[in-house]
Amino acid sequence: MYRFIDFNDEKIDSLLMMELSDLAKTLVKDEEYEVDLRVHSYIDIADKKIYASHFWNHRSEKDMVLGMKSDVYLRALGNYHFTDQKVVRKFVEWSTYTNIPRFARQLFSLAEDLRIEEICKRKRPGMRREFSQRRKLYLGFFQNQWKVNMERSLFTDVLFNLAYLVWNTETPLFEIPGIHANIDPVIVLYREKLERLFDSGSTDDVAKNCMQIVTLVEDVVQRDLLNDYFHLHHDDEEEQEQHADYRDLLRKDKLINNDQSEEKATGDEEFFKEEMKTWHRETSEPGENFLQFDLDQGTQTDILANEAREGEAGDQALAIVKGKAGKSQYKDYSDMEDLGRKNDKADSVHVPYGVENRHAEAIFLSPTVPKNEEIHQYLLYKKSMTLYQKKLKRTIDMTLEHKKQLPRTRLQIGRLDNKLIHFFTDDEKRLFYKKTEKSTAIDAVFSLLIDCSASMQDKMEETRKGITLFHEALKSVRVPHEITGFWEDANDATKERQPNYFSQPITFSNSLKKEAGPEIMQLKAEEDNRDGFAIRIMTERLLSRGEKQKFLIMFSDGEPAAFGYDQNGIIDTHMAVIDARKKGIEVINIYLSVNEVADEQRKVFQNIYGAYSLVSPSIETLPELLFPLLKKLLLKSLNK
Repeated sequence: MYRFIDFNDEKIDSLLMMELSDLAKTLVKDEEYEVDLRVHSYIDIADKKIYASHFWNHRSEKDMVLGMKSDVYLRALGNYHFTDQKVVRKFVEWSTYTNIPRFARQLFSLAEDLRIEEICKRKRPGMRREFSQRRKLYLGFFQNQWKVNMERSLFTDVLFNLAYLVWNTETPLFEIPGIHANIDPVIVLYREKLERLFDSGSTDDVAKNCMQIVTLVEDVVQRDLLNDYFHLHHDDEEEQEQHADYRDLLRKDKLINNDQSEEKATGDEEFFKEEMKTWHRETSEPGENFLQFDLDQGTQTDILANEAREGEAGDQALAIVKGKAGKSQYKDYSDMEDLGRKNDKADSVHVPYGVENRHAEAIFLSPTVPKNEEIHQYLLYKKSMTLYQKKLKRTIDMTLEHKKQLPRTRLQIGRLDNKLIHFFTDDEKRLFYKKTEKSTAIDAVFSLLIDCSASMQDKMEETRKGITLFHEALKSVRVPHEITGFWEDANDATKERQPNYFSQPITFSNSLKKEAGPEIMQLKAEEDNRDGFAIRIMTERLLSRGEKQKFLIMFSDGEPAAFGYDQNGIIDTHMAVIDARKKGIEVINIYLSVNEVADEQRKVFQNIYGAYSLVSPSIETLPELLFPLLKKLLLKSLNK
């Protein structure tokens, strides 16, 4: 099925995004930071996000990677460590009172980027390559923008383009042509103020310099900047308060005197208990004491260092508590220890299927009794693929490792054992053994996972044929397997709950039965698909099996799409594949379609599954394509 219009046809390179995220975490030294894409690049410290710019899209892969890395360098190393956010907020507030606030903010953003770029190159000389390419691409961009804006008489934009060209010119003899009769008289002064930026040693110096430039420019231009070139992000004070640390809510008044007691606590100190009244809504007359103490003078001692009493439930009418919320079956928390940040390590327990799938719910469906039409259709598929089934059977039998029988020892006949002590200790002389023999049984298990989303509508017939081929081939060599179709119910999906259905026409328990198979015809295209969640569910099921070799074969078009899954679906699916492979499960994607596969779609397959993805135009070519891949996987597993 070809799309007539494909909105938002941007494909996220999951490997690159993970590389950028790891880079950001390393530079910021905070594992919670993530990298995402936006129109402009900036850092959001409150949300712990770094955004790379879409400016680098639709360029060569080399330019895109270098450009996005330069964005991460500027934000994670530059803005995070060397930009004064208080100065940024003050400048943003000041800019609102000017006639050209957009020009002011973008000029400040550009100037600060150039300042911290030099710092980054001094701190990390290895970053010079990325920044050099960044300047080269931006220089060409602003030279073109200069010409376009001159033709359109957008003189404020022309002055902004000029600022970049002056700051990044490769020759000191850069000449500025005439712009407009009102602007030309101040061009020399404008250039002088721009060149003062090179002496800026702090964010405050940049702000003062930009204020002078804005004050000069707003008197000679008629309107503000039209285009958006850069973004100056700032957190409002209210927003900062919402993200305040819990310690900021505690009283931290200093003592009037700051002396230390010379006496040390021995543990034998005498403590006194005193009953004090508290007021609550059941009290008819409020008392004078309300459990409030303001201690601002006294000598500091260490008496409470180790002798503090354990708190009791209901001890305080009001308290500030630091911790993590979570469902519990207990009601009394008086004996619980202070967890601190211990629960942070258990986040993977609370979201075992990934953060993107924390509200996803797995619902397994059993197949119905096959109808006569389904049985007839299955028999037709089976008959038409007899030849290909034999090829696939031979491929599986030749490549997959067979089970081994344990060596039999202490026999009366066979090979003489080198352990002859039994000749002297045993009454029955059993001194022989037989070597390990190769079993006919294959030591492997398969899970076939089928994407039943709406995008598979035109591919389901070929997919059902492929599943039938695999089922009959695996059944013929007695390899246990299961077949599962999955989809998400788009109509019932909400922010709090996303039901995901798993229909299993073939299970491990009935996969080798002679009559199993026609239920496969019940698989059809449904709604959305949350691939990462489905892969993690099947990974769990495969890990419970005892076979040595485990294979998860995904029949999908490689485009995960579900509720709140459009932005990070590819990355989440790729992470699920990596996690499964780390646990010893080989994940393969198979795409069956009679239509030609676009380059963008092939790149999606590569981003998610790496080199282990097959694109087959028909069932006929599947065995030949699968043989070298299975052989490669087997050799890799044997070398571990």
